[in-house]
Amino acid sequence: MKQKNTVIFLALAIIGALLFSLLTIYASAEGTRALNKQIDVSAHAATLYEPTTKQFLFTKNADVRLPMASTTKIMTAIVALENANLSDLVTIDERAVGIEGSSAYLKIGDTLSIEELLYALMLQSANDAAEAIAYHISGSVDAFAELMNEKALSLGLENTNFENPHGLDSENHYTTARDLSIIAACALENSLLRTVSSTYKKTFKTESRQRTYVNHNKLLLRTDGAIGLKTGFTKKSGRCLVGAAQRDGLTLISVTLDAPNDWNDHAVMLDYGFSSIETVTLIKKDELYYDIPVINGRSSTLRVECESDVELVMPKQDREIKIYAKLPSILIAPIHEGDALGAVYATINGETVAQARLIAAKDVYTKPKNRFLSNIFKRLTNKEN
Repeated sequence: MKQKNTVIFLALAIIGALLFSLLTIYASAEGTRALNKQIDVSAHAATLYEPTTKQFLFTKNADVRLPMASTTKIMTAIVALENANLSDLVTIDERAVGIEGSSAYLKIGDTLSIEELLYALMLQSANDAAEAIAYHISGSVDAFAELMNEKALSLGLENTNFENPHGLDSENHYTTARDLSIIAACALENSLLRTVSSTYKKTFKTESRQRTYVNHNKLLLRTDGAIGLKTGFTKKSGRCLVGAAQRDGLTLISVTLDAPNDWNDHAVMLDYGFSSIETVTLIKKDELYYDIPVINGRSSTLRVECESDVELVMPKQDREIKIYAKLPSILIAPIHEGDALGAVYATINGETVAQARLIAAKDVYTKPKNRFLSNIFKRLTNKEN
C-alpha cells in the first residue's frame, strides 16, 4: 500500500510539472496609462503618436477625412522602396515633365536613379519626381495609386484613399490624421527613409549635371531631435505637416492637417509629449531568474531566466504596475539551453502591457541508465497490464 501511494504521488508530481504556477514578482505604486490633457493647436485635425506602443498621446478630429497635399509622398516613397532598387535608373517619361506645383525641373529623357528621385520627392517635394517614380514602377499614375491603396489596406487603414503619388487636389484623395500617423510610423521603420527625411540638403553630381535638393521641413532647424518627415500645401488642403523627433531614445510622430500655424503646433505637441512620457525598464534581464526543480536530470535544479529586458513607454504619472511570471513548478529532463519554459508579464490596471519569454539558462541532460522515473513508469504500465 505504501509503495502504491508513493507511485501515485510521483505520478501526480509529473502531472504537476506540466501545470503553470503564477508568481508575483513585485507591485509598485506609480502611474496611469492615459494622457488626458488637451493642448491648443491651430490644426483642423492633429495627432501625437508613440509608434512603439501605438499610443495616441493627443488627438483632435483624428478620424475626419481630409485632403493631405504632399504628405502623400510619404506613401509614395514607401511603395517605391518596396518595388524598386535604389540603383535603378529611371528615364524620365514625357508625362512626368511640367507637372504643376513643386518641381525638380526634370526634362524628357533625363536619367536619374531611384535614390535621387526619392531625395527630390521628400526634400524638394517634387511632383514631377513623384510621377516619374509612378511611371517607372507601374506604367501609369492610376496603377501606382492602386499599389499605394493596397499598402494602406495592409496597414489596416480604412479612412485613406490615394488617387495620385504627389497629393495635388483630387476628389477622392484623402486621409486622416490618425491614418497618416501610422503611415509615418511605417516609413520610419525603413532606415533609408528615416535618413532621407532627416536630410536638410543633398547634392547629386554626374559628368553632365549637378542637382541640389533642399528640405522644405523647417522642423529640422527648429525642433530638437527632429527626423522629418514631410510638408504639404494646396489651397484646398491648407497647410499639412507630418513631423517626427527622437529624444533620449524615444520617437514621437506629430501630424497636422489644415493648420494655419503648423510649425508652432508641432513644437507644442512634441514638447508636450516628451515632457509627459518616459521609457521605463520594468524588468532587467540579469536581475530576474528562478531555480526550478528538475525530475530525472543530472542536475536537480535549473536556472530559468528572462530572455530580454522588459521596457514600456508610459506617462510620467501615478500608476500601479504588477509583474508576474508564468512557468512550471517542476521540469522534466532533458532540457536544452534557450528552451522557452514560460513568460513574464507586466500589467497596468489588470491589462497586460508587456511580456518576455523565460528560458533555460543551460542544458540539463537525463540521468544515465536505470533512471528512476523510467522504472516508475514501467511499474505503472505493468500493473495496468
